[in-house]
Amino acid sequence: MDTMNSSIPWNLIMPLIVLQLILAVVGLLSLYKAEATRGPKWLWVIIILCGNIPGSVVYFVFGRKDAS
Repeated sequence: MDTMNSSIPWNLIMPLIVLQLILAVVGLLSLYKAEATRGPKWLWVIIILCGNIPGSVVYFVFGRKDAS
């Protein structure tokens, strides 16, 4: 069996991996800079890291407080 010719479609998976990493880094940086969030910051770290793409999106939609 040839291990170099695997059936994994890397051309479809790599953009998702890159997107997930970018969202996680941007989400964590935003969380670090935020003075206040809706809920404890440690919980948002877990959601961002373990929730993959939806976790980061959930933080940006629900976790950040408006600057008012």
